Amino acid sequence: MPVSLEPVPPIVQGEGALAAIGERAAALAGAGAPVLLVADPGLRPSGMIDEAQAVLRRAGLSPVVFDAIKSDPTVRQVDAGAALARSAGARAVVGLGGGSAMDAAKLIAAVAPADAPSIAYALCAAPLPPNPLPKICVPTTAGTGSETTRVSVVADDEGAKQWFWGAELRAQLVVLDPELTVGLPPHLTGATGIDALVHAIEAATNVNANVANDVYAHAAIRLACRHLEQAVAHPRDLAARAGMQLAAAFAGVAIDNGGTAIGHAIGHALGSLRPIHHGRAVGVAMLATLPWNVADDAGRFAAVAEAMGEGRDAARVPDAFERLLRAAGVRVSIADEFAGVDAATLAAQIRRPENAAMRNSNRRPASDADLERFAASVLAQA
Repeated sequence: MPVSLEPVPPIVQGEGALAAIGERAAALAGAGAPVLLVADPGLRPSGMIDEAQAVLRRAGLSPVVFDAIKSDPTVRQVDAGAALARSAGARAVVGLGGGSAMDAAKLIAAVAPADAPSIAYALCAAPLPPNPLPKICVPTTAGTGSETTRVSVVADDEGAKQWFWGAELRAQLVVLDPELTVGLPPHLTGATGIDALVHAIEAATNVNANVANDVYAHAAIRLACRHLEQAVAHPRDLAARAGMQLAAAFAGVAIDNGGTAIGHAIGHALGSLRPIHHGRAVGVAMLATLPWNVADDAGRFAAVAEAMGEGRDAARVPDAFERLLRAAGVRVSIADEFAGVDAATLAAQIRRPENAAMRNSNRRPASDADLERFAASVLAQA
């Protein structure tokens, strides 16, 4: 298999790095230009949105805020943000928030130059418009890695997760400020951190894995295993927060080049059926599938074990992953939230077209019977 890596967006990290977005945005958009600030509305009480606006204004820009987004944003919200970008004459987009804000901001910037609704580009049904608005991603969580990918995941009108791919979604700058993640509650720090770890493990073990991409995937695994428990237990430890930011960003690079696998197919299926945090969904999905995946290892899970500090022994990965999952405070049982959902329903959701790429990327092929077993296991875990 050819080995190659796509360009990685420029990354700036450091305490107080939020102050860098003004000068950088002005260089991208032009002096005095309108800039669309796509922000998670939950950040408003913290003052982060006001701070970001102030930084942009001090650089001579005219920020316009769009915060009508929610966790698991929808195509309608993206279309509303794109319409605002066009009406305001925005010359650049700044995304501020978690993965939902990142995904929405990138897709808004990509579709704003045209009038077609965003759903027209789902699953690469049509090429994204040329000449997207330049974008800066400022994550306030450390998990999805959306800041370093060419992917956005947005729900359609039926609640199904739809995928959007393309170089038009790549950020022109990623700003990692560990101070912005300090206010994240421990359970969300844990769930987002597990998301980063799952990204890295899947990118390191699926059919697209290669030695070049392993540099990022294995680094992300080492960082997450070193810093996640500390970040959960001691939220103000900026070194741990910074470590998890890099874990998420590097894992984002890894999935951008290698994709994910069966854990994400199951996790997205869960999210399409009931509200569940994405990191928790893929965490419980990986817990249910790791023993089956590791049993067919050809050396890639052994390398993951080594990155986790477990020695080069693939059989140690499931237990090591479960220990960290539980230590991070992620609730493994989903029985209450998914009452009334049976294994057949979940398996049918996993088989939907939008999950096919993730299922097919798994190094060990998963039959329909396997999916039924995974679904039953995920729903029964305690």
